[in-house]
This record gives sequence, C-alpha cells and structure tokens, in this order.
Amino acid sequence: MSIDKLESYGLEESDLGKSFQLPLTTFIGGNESTLPLREIIHRLETSYCGHTGVEFMFINNMEQCQWIRQKFETPGIMTFSDREKRTLLARLVRSTRFEDFLARKWSSEKRFGLEGCEVLIPALKMIIDKSSETGIESVIMGMPHRGRLNVLANVVRKDLDQIFCQFESKLEAADEGSGDVKYHLGMYHERINRETDKNITLSLMANPSHLEAVDPVVQGKTKAEQFYRGDTEGRRVMSILMHGDAAFAGQGVVYETFHLSELPSYTTHGTIHVVVNNQVCYRRFGHNEMDEPMFTQPLMYKQIRKQEHVLKKYADKLISEGVVTLQEFEEEVAKYDKICEEAYTSSKDEKILHIRHWLDSPWPDFFKPDGEPKSMSCPSTGLSEEVLRHIGEVASSVPLKDFAIHSGLSRILRGRADMVTKRTVDWALAEYVAFGSLLKDGIHVRLSGQDVERGTFSHRHHVLHDQEVDKRFCIPMNHLWPNQALYTVCNSSLSEYGVLGFELGFAMASPNALVCWEAQFGDFQNTAQCIIDQFISAGQAKWVRHNGIVLLLPHGMEGMGPEHSSARPERFLQMSKDDPDRYPEFTGDFEVQQLYDCNWIVVNCSTPANYFHVLRRQILLPFRKPLIVFTPKSLLRLPEARSSFDEMITGTKFLRIIPDGGPASKHPEKVKRVICCTGKVYYELAKERKRLKLEEDVAIVRLEQISPFPFDLIKAEVEKYSNAELIWCQEEHKNMGYYDYIRPRFLTVHPKNPIWYVGRDPAAAPATGNKFTHLAELKRFLDTAFNLEAFKGRSF
Repeated sequence: MSIDKLESYGLEESDLGKSFQLPLTTFIGGNESTLPLREIIHRLETSYCGHTGVEFMFINNMEQCQWIRQKFETPGIMTFSDREKRTLLARLVRSTRFEDFLARKWSSEKRFGLEGCEVLIPALKMIIDKSSETGIESVIMGMPHRGRLNVLANVVRKDLDQIFCQFESKLEAADEGSGDVKYHLGMYHERINRETDKNITLSLMANPSHLEAVDPVVQGKTKAEQFYRGDTEGRRVMSILMHGDAAFAGQGVVYETFHLSELPSYTTHGTIHVVVNNQVCYRRFGHNEMDEPMFTQPLMYKQIRKQEHVLKKYADKLISEGVVTLQEFEEEVAKYDKICEEAYTSSKDEKILHIRHWLDSPWPDFFKPDGEPKSMSCPSTGLSEEVLRHIGEVASSVPLKDFAIHSGLSRILRGRADMVTKRTVDWALAEYVAFGSLLKDGIHVRLSGQDVERGTFSHRHHVLHDQEVDKRFCIPMNHLWPNQALYTVCNSSLSEYGVLGFELGFAMASPNALVCWEAQFGDFQNTAQCIIDQFISAGQAKWVRHNGIVLLLPHGMEGMGPEHSSARPERFLQMSKDDPDRYPEFTGDFEVQQLYDCNWIVVNCSTPANYFHVLRRQILLPFRKPLIVFTPKSLLRLPEARSSFDEMITGTKFLRIIPDGGPASKHPEKVKRVICCTGKVYYELAKERKRLKLEEDVAIVRLEQISPFPFDLIKAEVEKYSNAELIWCQEEHKNMGYYDYIRPRFLTVHPKNPIWYVGRDPAAAPATGNKFTHLAELKRFLDTAFNLEAFKGRSF
C-alpha cells in the first residue's frame, strides 16, 4: 500500500507494525482476535476480499472513524439495564406473535412477513425512543413491503382490526379509488411516546412494489416538514429509511437520493438507514409466504429451518439471568395474543373497507371532515393592474444596493421593464407574476430542477449573481412584499428519478404550496418514469392521496434531434382516466367538476397569459391534482407569443380552448375548414394561413387543456362551424402526440364529423436529427393543412 493511500486513511508508515483488535462484525480470514496492520492490509488486498464478504467503509475523517470504533467495536458497549431488557422482550413478543397470528388466521395469504428478522421492530422503536428524548417531534419512514404490516401494527400503532380487515376478501371497498394491496399502504399517527411521555408523529409512506422508489419521496416530505416548522437543523423532524440488502446495493435511486444530502435546498440533515440483511438475519420463508425457497436454496434453508426463533433464544437468556420469570414471559405472550384475538373479532363488524384510514399525509383543515372539498368552484385567476405592474417592476430591477450584475442581464432586465411599460408579458415574466402573486397570498412557491435558477434556455434568471463578489447572490422575488411567503428556487443534482420523487414528497406536506419540477428538456422525464407512473398518475386512486405537484416539461419540434424535442405527451394522455366514449354530465361548474374527477391535468399553453392562469388556478382550486405542462422553447422569445395585461387582469381566467378570433369567426357558416391544434404549431399554422390569405376560409382553434378533454367547449366550436371539415394538426409523429387521444373524443362530441389527421408520419424516434429533413416534414404537413381538397373523396 502506498504512503499516499495510508495517509488518506489517517495512518502513518510506522502504524504498519502495530496490532489492532478486530471487530466482531468483520471477517478477514483466520481466528485471530488481533493482527498487525500490515497483515490486515495484506489479507484485505489478496484473496480474502473476494471470498469472505468483507465490507469496507472508507471515511477520511479520523474523528468519525474513532466514533464508529467506540460506539460499535468497544466490547460490552451494547449493555442494557434490566428494565430495557424487559422492554426489548415485550417488543419482541409483539413482533413475533403478530406474524404468528397472521400465519394462523390467513395461512394462504401473501403478507410479506418479518419472520427471521423480528428484531427490526424493537430496533425501530428504540431509535424512535432515543430520537424523542433528543427533541424529535415527527418521524417520516419509508420501507419495502417485507415487514410493513408489522411496522404499521407495532411501531406506528395502526389499529389491529383495520389491518385484519385488509385480509377479508368479502368486504366491499368504499368508493374512494382503486386501492392497493395491504402491504403497500401507509399511515399517519400522532401519539404519546411511552418511554418519553412526549407527543410524536409517525408517518409511514405508502409506496409501490418498486423497491427503493419511496426513498426520495420520504426525504422530500421530511424536508417540507422541516421547512414549515422552521427546523433549519433537522432537530425536530427526521427520516428513517429501511432497505433490503440486495435493493440497497442494486437500485440506483438509493444513490440519487444520497447525492441530494449536501445540497442546501434538499438536505434533511441526516437520515437513519436500516438495512435488513437477509444473510445476517434471514427470511424463514421465500420471497413471500407462498414461495418455496428450497427450490433454489436447499442447503441454506435446511440450516434456516434448524434455527431456533430469536424470541425463544432471548426469553431463555433473560430467564436464565433472572431478569424475567417463565410465568412473566408466558403472561406477556398471552396478553398480546388476547389483543390480537379481540381485534380479529372486532374486525368482523366492519362492512366497508376504507382506504382513507390509511392516509399517510392528511391535510385536516383543507378539506371537510369527510374528505370532500369545501366548495366546487374556482375564483377568477386574474389580478389587479396594480399587482401586475408591481411584480413586473421588481422583476425588472435589482433590489440590493451596490450589486454588480452581468451586462447581458442588464439588457434582459431593461427588456422586462419595457414590457411592463407596454402592459405586455413574455413567458418568463408571466411565470414571474404568477409566482409572485401567490407569494403575496402566503403560498410558498418552490421551483426545482437542473439549471432552473437561470432556466435551461437562459430566460428565467430568478437568481442574480454579483459579478464582483464571489457567492453573493440575490433572489428578487423574495423582495416583493414585507410579509410575503418565501420563494425557493434551487438547481438540483443531475437526477430526474430522485429529484422528482423528492419534490413529490415535498408537495405532500401541505396543500398551500406550489411545488414545481422542471425537466431540463421534457424528453428526460422518462428517467423518472417510476415516480410518474406509480406515484403521480395513480397516487390518489391507490392511496387517496391528493397532490398538486407541477411538472414543467419543455416540448416542441424545432430540429434539435430525438432527445431534445418531445416530452412524450402521448404517454401522459394514455394514463389520463377520462372516458373517450362518454360525454360527461355534470351539475354545477363543468370545468371544476371535470377537474375533480380526473387523475391529473395536462395542458399545452400557447400564450404566456394562459400559462400564468393555469399556475394560479392550481392553487385556487378547492382540491389538488398533479399538473403536467408542456412548456415552450422557441416561443420563449417569439415576439408574436406575448400577452397583454388585459388577458391577466381581474375577471380573466384560464382558457381551456382559445377559439379563432379573426375573420373566420365573423362568418362561421362560410368557413371551409377548422384546424384544431395545441401548442407551438399554432404559430406556424397562423403564419402560413396569413401567407396564403385564407383567414376567412380556415379557422384555427387551440386546445389549451388537453386532459381532461373540454367536451363542452369543443362541442360548441364544432356546432359553430357546421359547414366546415375538421382537421387535427400536430407537429409530432402520428403515433405520438395527441391524435390518438383527441380522435375518439371529437367523435363523441360529433359522431358524424370525421376529424382528419395532419402531421408527421408514424416513426420510431420522436424527431429527426437532420435539420433539412425537419424543415421538409414541416413544409409537407403545412401544405396538407391548407390544401382544402386534400381529403375530398377519402373515407374516414
């Protein structure tokens, strides 16, 4: 070993001859209790490392190394008082007998029990006891399915009868969603910690079978609770994550989550990780109770089946020491068995299986006691001219004195000031006003993602950096009003899966926050597909969990190749749950009722004003739904893509569709073709229509909210242009984009009117990498869009 390497471990060459005591948990060959350091290194660097499962932890901080040696390797360090031993035994009784009870009552049911690692329960409870002693008030936990029911029962203290109900196949489910299997469900519980007599809140997060996916979600919720409590050092709120050994080593999201630990807007100031090692503990059964592990691990399981249960081992030890008597032990077992039997009898009285009892993130003051919204209406999302102007002026200035900004930024700020004078906004300013107005109302706004502070396309610049003083920066949006809420804008690590999971968790903690995650390009969201599919799309249906997270996904075909063009709108639309073949019937506010019934909202705004409104609507709605926004790239600086203050003042609101406002709308009966579209392609269509002088013959209708589909407004537009043929035009390829989603819905609105497709041909990749091909494709479908004879004589 080189001298440099020795020094990196805090060692010197003279240490090589010294003997060191070997910790009991490390095996490097031989039976010696002490070895010279030179021999230890030799064994580690030769064959022993490859064959004996040596685990090395490389820590360069000598103080930390010494702490670990003292706390883990000092003989006798883990000694307990008699009282602590009796408590440990009682907890081990509950952990073991709970699994035994389930096995007796439901022998053919999968439950992913804890047999073989029953000590997890007393370990968690001791961690929580010690944490409560030091002032922790809230613990957020994440874990896989193995042992979850036991943790719910004996750590979180979920009512046993509600757990037992989950095994009853004849119970009818409440009308709360599709639900989930029992070993995925979570729970929130505030109770007294018996060891400290202090209040403590325990939250076990619901999660899917995707191992480790819940890790960043737990961290995000922990961060949010710390934020709302003003816990800047993590002394009141903490997280515990449990892992299987194979998943901990194999799942990349574990490391994405670790990489967030030192980032200022992501750190939770430490997490306790409990790795359940199947080789040290062991599973008494296979992957689940119905599995036969002897098929593939016969010798290992012969040994496991010879093992005496840990409860018996520990009880015998304490009895031999005189800490408890056999009678006391048997009474403890009988007492818990009686509790289980009584809960089992009580569970038989249940008639309906409720998911709401398992909610892991309740918002008690946001909904009515029955969980329903307090209203079914949404106020206007417009603002007074005074507020619009004030926010615009702050966005155009530097609120700190003697702060030297980049000359390029000076030009951008002057441009903003000019827009405010002219009562207009571009996309960046519209977003700024939306965020700023919510801060005024006490709503925390958090924007996270790769390079979001300045914006991927250098359009946002929410953080200004002093060009003369290192690390001096300013966030003007935190200087709008004296008593405003805080604005958090934070560049994330180079991660999608972990960071989106984190932001989802942050959004769970409170409905009174606008939490946005922006992909660098929309194409990259598929790296976080697990969070999107398992948590965001289906979270409310599975776990009755509302969430208002916003996904900002830059999207648009601009000749930038297959990885910088498409946010894959077709995938989000495929997962939207509105029925394509049924015209929805609502009493009251159609828009709000439809939003309440959906699983998420998908929009592609074509104006800055509509983007402003949809962000504000997200908070002003009386419930929370995820919002998917396909955001612009080239439109950020397109002069035609600007909005007037008149589209944002008091009384205005988000437009689910934008009808044609030109000559075609004046005489709709003369219009020959209605082109429906969404997003950026509108501007290319409008430009081409003007060039061909077809403003009276062709109407262009923009679909701004794609899902839930605005059946009512589309119906009115189709009936308005009763003599025109319908075209759907998109820049995406035919097997992508929106056509497969909108086609059956247009036919539901007007069965006799076909809606023809105009756009790129089907393809495997989302976009070409060749600029010439890109432009040729664009010209081809624009020609078809305005060829009024293109579909004559064709059958639909």
